[in-house]
Amino acid sequence: MRSLGPPLDRLSDEALLAGMATGAPEIALAFVRRFQRMVFGIAIAVVGDPQLAEDIAQQTFERAWRHAQVYDSRRGSVKTWLGTITHNLAIDAVRARNATPVSPEDLDALLGIVTRTPEQWALADDAAARIRAAVAGLPRQQARAVVMAGIYGMTARQVSEFEGIPLGTAKSRIRTAMGKLRTVLGPERADHD
Repeated sequence: MRSLGPPLDRLSDEALLAGMATGAPEIALAFVRRFQRMVFGIAIAVVGDPQLAEDIAQQTFERAWRHAQVYDSRRGSVKTWLGTITHNLAIDAVRARNATPVSPEDLDALLGIVTRTPEQWALADDAAARIRAAVAGLPRQQARAVVMAGIYGMTARQVSEFEGIPLGTAKSRIRTAMGKLRTVLGPERADHD
């Protein structure tokens, strides 16, 4: 029974996460209650399936519980950390579901998700904002190619076939987009190393 200290709803996000690492069930419950809407919002925005989004939310909290001890506040807030876990799990779920990763129409929607979703407020740290802005700043064809290769793990040949373009053009778009992203994001990466 918890009787000392401030009420759980007054604890900082970091304190709740640290408490969850101790295995205290009431703290874990408070942590889940605090972030469940955000986590589910990110998951549903990416996968578009409520049942799958619930599964992803559960996996997110399990992963947060298992890795709470390695959380590093210098790399971002708890909210950002949890949002990143959710986003990665949701992307993995989308990849696992799609033998053909994505239709061209869905890819445009995905690019919209990258720039306009509830993720924005969940992943609102400077690094995430810079990445979204950098991808959004690419020419559309390059953005599509780099998202297909970077998020969906498609090879240049698969991008070529999917987009109906020559293999060399697909490689060029991916390479050019990656170069632009490195140029834009390079100084930020150096700050975090």
